[in-house]
Order: sequence, then structure tokens, then C-alpha cells
Amino acid sequence: MKKKGTPKIYFSRNIVLIETTFGEIIFSLRSGLSRMLSSDDIGLPVVRANNISHGNLDLNNDVKYWYQEDPQGANTNNYLIKKNDLLINFINSEKKMGTAALVKEEPKRATIYTTNILNLRTKSGIDPYYIFMITKTLKYKNYIKSITKPAVNQASFTTVDFKKFSLKLPSFEEQQKIGYFFKNLDDTISLHQQELEALKQTKKGFLQKMFPKIEDAVPEIRLKGFTDEWTLCELKNVATFINGRAYKQNELLDSGKYKVLRVGNFYTNTSWYYSDLELGEKYYANFGDLLYTWSASFGPHIWKGDKVIYHYHIWRVDLKDGFDKHFIVQLFEYDKAKIMSDKNGSTMVHITKKGMEEKIVRIPSYDEQIKIGEFFKQLDEVIELKEKELEALKETKKGFLQKMFV
Repeated sequence: MKKKGTPKIYFSRNIVLIETTFGEIIFSLRSGLSRMLSSDDIGLPVVRANNISHGNLDLNNDVKYWYQEDPQGANTNNYLIKKNDLLINFINSEKKMGTAALVKEEPKRATIYTTNILNLRTKSGIDPYYIFMITKTLKYKNYIKSITKPAVNQASFTTVDFKKFSLKLPSFEEQQKIGYFFKNLDDTISLHQQELEALKQTKKGFLQKMFPKIEDAVPEIRLKGFTDEWTLCELKNVATFINGRAYKQNELLDSGKYKVLRVGNFYTNTSWYYSDLELGEKYYANFGDLLYTWSASFGPHIWKGDKVIYHYHIWRVDLKDGFDKHFIVQLFEYDKAKIMSDKNGSTMVHITKKGMEEKIVRIPSYDEQIKIGEFFKQLDEVIELKEKELEALKETKKGFLQKMFV
């Protein structure tokens, strides 16, 4: 009979694996300091859930602070963050439960963490990056979901339940090799993310300089060969905005002849609904059509899929003669902030069709539109390629997580 506390030993792919639990490999596990934090820099930066994103620790944005000498008598040194600390959300929205970030480098200044976060420090002989990767596995996520207690304001789980999570550990050397492998993969993903963000910021800068403000007749930067002023124009003179079809929930099918394009489908290729209805041509979007989402999420899209029925919260934008599609897409992108300032509603934020049609914009000659549209089209293609490369890397990592952890 196996004695209580004796670890099980497994052999997998010629690697010895020891079955254990978080409780047996953790050196310390404690929650942070509970205080009403300040937006002013009064002493110590404080890590909150908002500072943990996609496995990374962000101490540059949305940082709150607390006094180094706690007015309530706590020793803030007990809550200082150190290199290789694993910070885990355990009191928050259900979506954030169990999400974690590894402190890869000690913060440049003394930093503490809030009460909604657990700080996990591993015992010697346990590689922190290996444990960090375990928090990315499906087994871990399912376990966190099973121990999470939902609540009206914030969900939570107990440290007692958290410590019961079972895992199989290889030797320390093997942990280090696996951790190093994923660290290199994460560094590559991070580099691609930085490059993608730099490209998006470059585009944003070009939009600001290559489209004039409404009070200016010409933009700050001009493509070679163009000097004419841009003319004022209402959008209703540029295009016809056609509403899609409103559906009742029981009209949407799990399978059928036509996909029903909803706002969310621009960002994910899952959760499609279908319809067998034969409708007027105005309710269909075909490859290359210009569409605009006007509720909940705002912005232009050039549809790149097969024929679909588009939902009521999407306009099909049929351009009139003398206007270039790729230019108008960028005009909408440039003008998005102003368009959104005219949004309506409280439960479902939206732009009205009338408000969109009466929007005043500046338009250059057709030849200049084509040149500007082509410039940004090429830039968008580079951004799209970088997005695909990044997604491929993430899928590669996901595949390795499934195969390298048991």
C-alpha cells in the first residue's frame, strides 16, 4: 500500500515524471495588500488585475500606488514583488480567474501587489517558468473553473483548493529545458507583438498626417504630384448606407444555405449562424463589399469571404461614382473617433444612420484618392501578414502546450 505523501512515479517518453500537487511544490503563497489605492504616485506601484495581461506584467499603464510606510501599520516589505514570482488572479471576473504573469525581471522600483492577487513562489528544484506554462494548459484552466465560486461582483477560489491541483513533474533539468524552450517561444511572440504594434502606430501616424482636419483644406503630408484643396462633402453624397436584416433568435439556424454575418464574426471565425431565407440582393454581402459595423463595435471592413446575409447592426456601404473604396476605408478609420463621438444609446451604443449620412468630411480628387488608398492598402497588407504570423506562433505554442505537458 502506498504511504500517504509518497509521490507516484511515471515513465513518459523515457522521462521520469513524479505526480505531485501545487501545495507540495509551493514555497509560499499569499495574497496582497487590501487598500484604497491612489492614482497619484505616493510611494509604491501596486500590481492589480489590470496590470496582468496575456501572461505579461504591465507597469507602464493604469498603475495605482500606495504608501511605502503603510498608515495602517502593515509591513509593505512583506508584499514586495521579486524576480520569478508568479502572480495569479484569484478574486476577479470569472474570465480572469487563474490568469497569471511571471515576473521575468525584478521591477526597477519597489513594487507591491493587491489583495486580489496571489503571489506564488516555488521551492528550490522547481522551475518557475515551467509552472508558469502549466497555468496556460487546458487542464489547469478547467481545474480553476471547477473550483471558482461565482459571485455577483467578483468570483474567487480558495488557496486550499488551489493547492490541490495535481501535476506531473519531470526532473529539474527537464523542467528548465522545457521552460527555456517556452521562454524563447514567448520572446519570439513578444517581438512579433511589438513589431505589430509599431506598424499599427505607424499607420495611425500616417492617418493623422495624410488626412486633413475638417477646418484645413489640405493634409500635413501630401503624396507627390497633388496640390489641390480637399473639398467638403456629406457622407450621403459619397455612399448609400444599407441596413442588414434584423433576425429573431428562432430564425437563426445552426446550419443552412447562407451564413449570417454578425458584428462578432469580423473578429472570430466561430459561432456562425445560418439562414435559408432567400432575400433581396441588398441584404447580401459579397467578396470585396465595403461594410461598416455601427453597433457595439465601430468601423469599416472589406468583406473577404463568400456570399453572406449581413445582420442589422452592419451597413453595406455602396459607393457612388467618383469615390475609391480603399480610400473611403481609410477615411472611415481616420474619422472613427469623431464618428464615435456621435454615438447614441446606453444599453446598446450605436451610431444612427442619419448621423452617419450627415457627417461632413473632406475628399480629394479621385486620382489622389486612388494613390492614398493604394498606399494604405499596402500598409494594411503588411499588418495583416504580421497578424497572421503572430497567430501562427500562438497556435504553435498552443500545440506544444498540449503535447509537452501531461
